[in-house]
Amino acid sequence: MKLAMIGLGKMGGNMTRRLLKHGIEVVGFDFNEDTVNQISLTNGMIPATSVEDAVAKLSGEPQKIVWLMLPSGEITENQIKDLVPLLNKGDIIVDGGNSNYKHSQRRGAWLAEQGIHFIDCGTSGGIWGLENGYCLMYGGAKEAADIIAPIAKALTHEDRGWAHVGPVGSGHFTKMIHNGIEYGMMQAFAEGLDLLKGKEEFGLDLAQITELWRHGSVVRSWLLDLTAEALAHDQELATIVPYVADSGEGRWTVVEAVDQGVAAPVLTVALQARFRSQDSKGYSYKLLSLMRNAFGGHAVKTK
Repeated sequence: MKLAMIGLGKMGGNMTRRLLKHGIEVVGFDFNEDTVNQISLTNGMIPATSVEDAVAKLSGEPQKIVWLMLPSGEITENQIKDLVPLLNKGDIIVDGGNSNYKHSQRRGAWLAEQGIHFIDCGTSGGIWGLENGYCLMYGGAKEAADIIAPIAKALTHEDRGWAHVGPVGSGHFTKMIHNGIEYGMMQAFAEGLDLLKGKEEFGLDLAQITELWRHGSVVRSWLLDLTAEALAHDQELATIVPYVADSGEGRWTVVEAVDQGVAAPVLTVALQARFRSQDSKGYSYKLLSLMRNAFGGHAVKTK
């Protein structure tokens, strides 16, 4: 089986490496030629010099599959439009980035008119997915979803970590809510640890406590694992600026809660706390920034 991967950044590059490791042929393209050359030489990816070249190297496949790992918004929008003349009816475009689900619904409807399948795939797992496997939640027609199932299994695990969750739009919607929940979980850990640190009379060791919580505690989780590991190296976080970015999906989740008239106070406050971080010097914001870096490789502002 062969596919084209367009976008070889942190996530796309690691996904490509995992696919190659599990026997899926990948034609890869990125505007960073060094990245293309590196993955080709070290992992056996078929290099492409352009998107057109990548698609052309899928000739002979019964259905061309083009997987996009690009920033949401105009870049993804334009790339999908540019792909249409290069594809045939029945071919498949997968958007594995963090697009707004409403945009995915619109794109899917338009591509269906062109006879091209569209899969919107929410991708979780961050920089650790290469070794541990990703979590894929994708939407689209069953016919197309069945075709990409072997790819999903290679990126995750044979029997878990992947699911066709519904029609076009449902994959990115599910990932959006996932990220909203993530905001709330991270905020709870950050605030709790800030309170522990603030009780100076006890002289609490946060590295010891977070490691303790990892075993048997009801709050144990991968986020806690990452936080405990980070605190074992540095509890003061003196070099980290207490600035926490939001990638967009947290905002979209809160807007969705308003649209549905569903109370989501934890998710809303967690989002607003990130907005407030730009004007604060709190320890909790440093922890939030540290967690984002630990699971996703997101940039940390340092002094």
